[in-house]
Amino acid sequence: MVASAFLPELWTEILIPVCAVVGIAFSLFQWFIVSRVRVSADQGASSSSSGGSKNGYGDYLIEEEEGVNDQSVVAKCAEIQTAISEGPVMISATSFLFTESRYVGVFMVIFAAIIFVFLGSVEGFSTENKPCTYDETKTCKPALATAAFSTIAFVLGAVTSVLSGFLGMKIATYANARTTLEARKGVGKAFIVAFRSGAVMGFLLAASGLLVLYVTINVFKIYYGDDWEGLFEAITGYGLGGSSMALFGRVGGGIYTKAADVGADLVGKIERNIPEDDPRNPAVIADNVGDNVGDIAGMGSDLFGSYAEASCAALVVASISSFGINHDFTAMCYPLLISSMGILVCLITTLFATDFFEIKAVKEIEPALKNQLIISTVIMTVGIAVVSWVGLPSSFTIFNFGTQKVVQNWQLFLCVCVGLWAGLIIGFVTEYYTSNAYSPVQDVADSCRTGAATNVIFGLALGYKSVIIPIFAIAVSIFVSFSFAAMYGVAVAALGMLSTIATGLAIDAYGPISDNAGGIAEMAGMSHRIRERTDALDAAGNTTAAIGKGFAIGSAALVSLALFGAFVSRAGVHTVDVLTPKVIIGLLVGAMLPYWFSAMTMKSVGSAALKMVEEVRRQFNTIPGLMEGTAKPDYATCVKISTDASIKEMIPPGCLVMLTPLIVGFFFGVETLSGVLAGSLVSGVQIAISASNTGGAWDNAKKYIEAGVSEHAKSLGPKGSEPHKAAVIGDTIGDPLKDTSGPSLNILIKLMAVESLVFAPFFATHGGILFKYL
Repeated sequence: MVASAFLPELWTEILIPVCAVVGIAFSLFQWFIVSRVRVSADQGASSSSSGGSKNGYGDYLIEEEEGVNDQSVVAKCAEIQTAISEGPVMISATSFLFTESRYVGVFMVIFAAIIFVFLGSVEGFSTENKPCTYDETKTCKPALATAAFSTIAFVLGAVTSVLSGFLGMKIATYANARTTLEARKGVGKAFIVAFRSGAVMGFLLAASGLLVLYVTINVFKIYYGDDWEGLFEAITGYGLGGSSMALFGRVGGGIYTKAADVGADLVGKIERNIPEDDPRNPAVIADNVGDNVGDIAGMGSDLFGSYAEASCAALVVASISSFGINHDFTAMCYPLLISSMGILVCLITTLFATDFFEIKAVKEIEPALKNQLIISTVIMTVGIAVVSWVGLPSSFTIFNFGTQKVVQNWQLFLCVCVGLWAGLIIGFVTEYYTSNAYSPVQDVADSCRTGAATNVIFGLALGYKSVIIPIFAIAVSIFVSFSFAAMYGVAVAALGMLSTIATGLAIDAYGPISDNAGGIAEMAGMSHRIRERTDALDAAGNTTAAIGKGFAIGSAALVSLALFGAFVSRAGVHTVDVLTPKVIIGLLVGAMLPYWFSAMTMKSVGSAALKMVEEVRRQFNTIPGLMEGTAKPDYATCVKISTDASIKEMIPPGCLVMLTPLIVGFFFGVETLSGVLAGSLVSGVQIAISASNTGGAWDNAKKYIEAGVSEHAKSLGPKGSEPHKAAVIGDTIGDPLKDTSGPSLNILIKLMAVESLVFAPFFATHGGILFKYL
């Protein structure tokens, strides 16, 4: 008999929900502090009455120094924030998400029905108990029960994912004008508001995801009892629901924001030579709304999906290992204990940015954000050691393709740590290739001297080169974790990379909030000094957003492999032989899918941007006084173009991803589907890293020229110069790469794997009908 974990089951049942509630409470506390920055006409009075503090209440304002009417500026900020967040029908971020949710809701109902019918048909909709797959001496619940509970879990995951994105968007739109107003007092004050707002999203998402999953497991356990194999097989629907909604959120939001961004930049900056976020630009509101629905809502759903899938992959493998066989609940909940510890670690880490240290200069912003990653990783390493010591037996067995592998608790600790530190390495490599503080981006900026063509060549080369170290980091993680603990080791390595998700999301959400704050400052006609501060916040945010995408892609690779391992185990495939024709054709088709998917999303952005450019040109040419600022542009028409395009264009890529596993598994069987999953993983990770880093480098090369901080940058500027126009063209090409295709690809590789896992019993029973009759 294998020993049990040191931590009693009762303490496990208390600790996990308590940590989740602490995370939610901390996010609400951060929201309360942000809400003290008033967006109303009595802003000045409110601030001064709050007393002086390092958070900036009562500090003098630039407008007071320069004699600008403070009340009118505050009123204008409030008006713009309302237009972005709530606004008239079809103009705001909220209305777009509601429109998107109606279409996604229809899909959710249809796919839930497919899950129930397909899984229920495995045993002909029988209600009789069956012998367990991995221990035929015991009886397990019928396939019909798995079908019903998988469907419920799918709906729960989908709803949680949609809510995660929606709440993130609401928080971001609540914070953007407040960040702008705090920038009047200093860059440090604005940074704290933006970062606290990101922390609200990070902790709310991480804690709610953990809490919903934990409650779902315990509710399902009432029915399943000792049948943990069936229980955790049904739980996989939670990951499928989370990722399927994330796909539509990322693709739809990405098309929306980049159509507006490209249209605004090409006509506004290059043709009309007006500043970014100039209120005369008809696409400016659509651009700012897009930052929230794409970069915030889509990204929130994406990382929630990664967390849910990594947890599900680990739980499925654990359920057929000694943890599940011996019904050791504490050891079974090891993945959830890691996430619980992550919330506490991220809480402490956040205080370093908001309370322990104060940002006083622009140059301190980026180091402060990088320190968040380093501090959280170091503390989390200690936290993982504690969880591994109290939450695991000293020795146990892990299922490994038909056999049980003996594993020590220190080996599992190393599996989690290798994923955690690989994430940090990927983050820093991404920063090196996308930050304008380093030579790669500066070289891209320098290439703009000879025009847009050389800029594009240098940017593509940078993206390809940036793949090398992250792939080695992922490869080492896979080798170490698999060697120690088979596929369970890979799953917990992915959870290690995602264990500091609250901090990662806070840093990631900080970027779009700062970007929107700069846009509001420009549209409200605020001082150039304020715009300089918000630009500095935004430039740091661009790099951190790229780091966030690196984390998402790296964790997606590990999650996908873990899900792949769980799938082949569940489908009864002991080896995947790449020399057999069934697997080879799957590998080729799977490697092609990310290219097909990228082509669809890129063309969607291009088509929508084409319509946007034509509309912006039409308004500049036909509305008298628009360039002079005496007439208002028609923002609503531009918003409608982005909305219609994103809703229409998100459906084909979504269908490609969702239908491929069903078609391949049903017609060609589990071996070919295994090849498809492996092929899409191998090529998808490379394209995703390359696309995200290329786009991020082009964006920051443009900002490097615009900021003109160094002598080299000044020689390429100022705004409107030929090198700057070449940089803007590179930036617009990179927009769909870094914000639509790249981030969506990591969902593609995860989603196909978790969908295959959910439908594995159906494919094993009824799949491969073409080969059966050939």
